[in-house]
Amino acid sequence: MRALVTGWASFLHGEATAGDVASLHRVAARLATDGIDHDIVLSPEFAPGATHFDDTDPNDYTHVLFCCGPVHGWQVEELHNRYSGCTRIAVGVSVIDPESPATKGFHTLLPRDGPGLRTSPDLAAGLDPCDTPVVGAVLAPAQPEYGDRTKHGETHEVLRRWLAGLDAARIPLDTRLARGDWRLCSTPEAFVALVARTDVLVTTRLHGLVLALSAGVPALAVDPISGGGKVTAQARAQDWPAVIGADELSETELDRWWRWCRSDEGACRAAAARRSAGTDSSPLDALARHLHAAALE
Repeated sequence: MRALVTGWASFLHGEATAGDVASLHRVAARLATDGIDHDIVLSPEFAPGATHFDDTDPNDYTHVLFCCGPVHGWQVEELHNRYSGCTRIAVGVSVIDPESPATKGFHTLLPRDGPGLRTSPDLAAGLDPCDTPVVGAVLAPAQPEYGDRTKHGETHEVLRRWLAGLDAARIPLDTRLARGDWRLCSTPEAFVALVARTDVLVTTRLHGLVLALSAGVPALAVDPISGGGKVTAQARAQDWPAVIGADELSETELDRWWRWCRSDEGACRAAAARRSAGTDSSPLDALARHLHAAALE
């Protein structure tokens, strides 16, 4: 017996969702436990280095398992045609039309829901995050006031490529506030609450750095200004070492400071920064002295 594990995440024109891929992996894990030889098919758009349909010979398999999602449409029908000599089983799927060719093409249906069917928990239920770190990313817009020292384009290109390859849950964040846009926070406190739920914040914005440290979250700061701008200056003011200049930026440097931010030392330094955040009142004291002096003139 040899099984091919498939689903909507397997199709070139399908969709690789977290639930779909988790379901494929759960089925494959059970097959491995039971000692059943198997392969998983993933879309070349999602996983270029994985096994794709074009890599498989239908004659090499006795069973084709279709996991999760709706059993509906031409792509499922093509699956039946391509693997017509295999026993085809759908597990954890939604049945839309029991009489459709896509549904009737399976030898066995083990659905999660459908007309007149008893519902069952989805295969993705119980997924363990495995301590995957959560990284927020706050990228600054262009800052023309720095003239030809601005390197936002080059800096963000390196950052985006590095972030895409990072083994982490990546969340794009924006310090802009809005009252009517649900995608943006409406108060500074809400933004800090969001940042506080990340493990590391990667940022090219000054306030990304400041608010991360205010929340006790290690910030991996990148200054997009050649020669150093306000991000570098603020990191110096807060005695925060994890800052990379635009001229020194590389994936090697990002990896190094990522490991530091994830280390006990990085966590301790961020916690200390949180305790001291806002305690320096010298700018406000200077402002008060200036205003009082002006009032006496």
